[in-house]
Formats: sequence, C-alpha cells, structure tokens
Amino acid sequence: QVQLAESGGGLVQAGVSLRLSCAASGLTFSRGAMGWFRQAAGKEREFVAAIRLSNSNTYYADSVKGRFTISRDNAKNTMYLQMNSLKPEDTAVYHCAATTRVGVIDYPQTNQYDYWGQGTQVTVSS
Repeated sequence: QVQLAESGGGLVQAGVSLRLSCAASGLTFSRGAMGWFRQAAGKEREFVAAIRLSNSNTYYADSVKGRFTISRDNAKNTMYLQMNSLKPEDTAVYHCAATTRVGVIDYPQTNQYDYWGQGTQVTVSS
C-alpha cells in the first residue's frame, strides 16, 4: 500500500525559502513519476512540478520555473520541493502525488496520479 506524507510547510515572509518533503512508503522509487500540486483557497488544484523516477527528468509550471526545484533521495524514499523567492501568490496547500505509470505521462494532469498525500499548508505573507 502506497502512502505519501508531506512535511515542511509553514508561515513565511515573501522572499524567503522553504523546503517541502514527501516521504513515500510502499512505492518503487525507480519507476513512474512523482509530482507536487498546490491548491489555493477557492481555486482548483494546479500543477507545480514533477520528476520522472526512471531518469530524474524534471518538469515545472511556468509560474515556479527558476524559483522552485524538485528532487528526490532514493535512499530515503523522499521527494523534495525547494522553494526560493516565495511570493504571496504561492500560498496554498501543497500536495505530493505519485504514479506507477510507465510510458507517456501528462505531468500537469491530476488524473495521471494514483496516490496523493494529505497536503501541507504554505502561507506567504507580504
């Protein structure tokens, strides 16, 4: 049974950095993909970043490109999201997600992912 658990959220000021973690259990960390999504109050869940587990290729939403970095640690079965230069518009609940799909994956689409974490709140004040 796959379980994902996010941590690292909090209340920060604009301009600072924060690192989120997603600990995965029951997941083969060499196939499929993992991703980060976020959902602000009253808005739909949106794609942030993804990483292909077989080759570590990464993908980002335009809104975070150059500020956020997704990575993984195979030894710890953990995925990270390093968030720099945070903005108030980054405020949201951040969820990690995983899929065991092989082949083509449409990373920004939520229906591509089979497993989801409960989320961690990130609040950025101006």
